[in-house]
Amino acid sequence: MQLLNRTELPKPEEKITLYGVTWQQYDTLVSMFMDQFPGLRMTFLEGTLEIMGTSSEHERLKKIIARLLEMYAVEQRITLNGYGNTTFRKEAKQRGLEPDECYCLGKLREVPDIAIEIAITSGGIDKLSVYQGLGVKEVWFWQNNQFILYRLREEEYAKIDRSEFLPDLDLVLLSKFVNYDDQTEAVIAYRDSLSN
Repeated sequence: MQLLNRTELPKPEEKITLYGVTWQQYDTLVSMFMDQFPGLRMTFLEGTLEIMGTSSEHERLKKIIARLLEMYAVEQRITLNGYGNTTFRKEAKQRGLEPDECYCLGKLREVPDIAIEIAITSGGIDKLSVYQGLGVKEVWFWQNNQFILYRLREEEYAKIDRSEFLPDLDLVLLSKFVNYDDQTEAVIAYRDSLSN
């Protein structure tokens, strides 16, 4: 059964939602499209599949946040290992998605400790419900030029003011460097601010 063809893929920041999708259909679509279309994001939650195309602004934001966070880890000598936007899936929980960026503290494990989401548009599948089923401990949303963080506690997420994995990370300071025009200049300026 064909659910989607290449001409029906969403435009940047546009979402297509499909209902009644089986795990096997979702798995097939991931295999068909994810390697060929790196700006595509698929979020699957119990039979509902949301497909979104990312914009150049979305990709710029995820990249600069990653570069800043990685500079912080280097400067603080924190072992931070990333998966980028790898697809994470759990058939038993009927959940799957690609974080915009994600990291493990220490060695890489099956599920990242921190997932980062760039939220330019609103609505759609509740990503926290998907992350909860995958067991991701912290989810950071970049929305309206600020970070909003959630920590998994038992079976649900609680909003937190700062990362529990990186408690000394000042996200307000880091946020000031996200919208620089020159990413290298932003990373250097951020690094310099860390030593002051």
